[in-house]
Amino acid sequence: MTLHAASREALSFAETRLDGVLGDAGADPSAVGEELLSVVDLFTREIGLRRAVSDGSSDPEARKRLVATLLRDKLSGPALSVLEAVAGGRWSNPRELVDGLEHLGFTALLVGAENAGKLDSVEDELFQFARILDGRPELERALSDRTTPAEAKRGLVRQVVADKIDPITQVLVEQVVVRPRGRSVAYGVDRLVELAAGRSERVVARVTSATELTAGQRERLAVQLGRVYDRPIALHVALDRSLGSGLVIRVGDEVIDGSAAGRLDALRRQLAG
Repeated sequence: MTLHAASREALSFAETRLDGVLGDAGADPSAVGEELLSVVDLFTREIGLRRAVSDGSSDPEARKRLVATLLRDKLSGPALSVLEAVAGGRWSNPRELVDGLEHLGFTALLVGAENAGKLDSVEDELFQFARILDGRPELERALSDRTTPAEAKRGLVRQVVADKIDPITQVLVEQVVVRPRGRSVAYGVDRLVELAAGRSERVVARVTSATELTAGQRERLAVQLGRVYDRPIALHVALDRSLGSGLVIRVGDEVIDGSAAGRLDALRRQLAG
């Protein structure tokens, strides 16, 4: 998510409000997250409303009153409090406001997973769903098609997962599917993997292996990568026998290709050059 300076400041203020409401006893982070994402859907549909709430030249208090008047009966107190913080901020443009609100919804859902002791499993389910999309380009195309109605896309996601993933994972995936932001759905889901890992200050290492890695091998690889990057590592491994042998490791924009296929490609490029 790329934000201009004003939007970053507005998001930071709203995140502080979100932390405050989620820290209150009795608050349900997952419910707050779903409510905020429902407002994302509303703002996405209603262009005029989106522009009015993001209009930095208008009175911030008037923008707060606007969202309170429209949504007071549709949102819980905690969700409305966060939305008012969003409406009162000075956003660079309407899209960045919606992106920021979506980020807050994602964060609240991940806090809910964290509180329930299932953040790691949600993170892994997100990673595995992204790998399903990598291996099924026809599914990626169907979910990325801008002409397909949102509910049809949600229905397709539910057919694929067939109640085999956590409800929080499903909500996160569906939101990315509905709003891919011009990127592939797999890319959007991978960004959620990073956001989940960031909850415990880990950096994501995506590993593609030609063979199954044992638990011991995974643990040793995570330790070695942690030393290289000086950060705890969230290790996610996918199997791809076409590599021939070895591993391909991606950390951020850096790729470490130790596979047989990668070495052959490098040799071909050298010969071609």
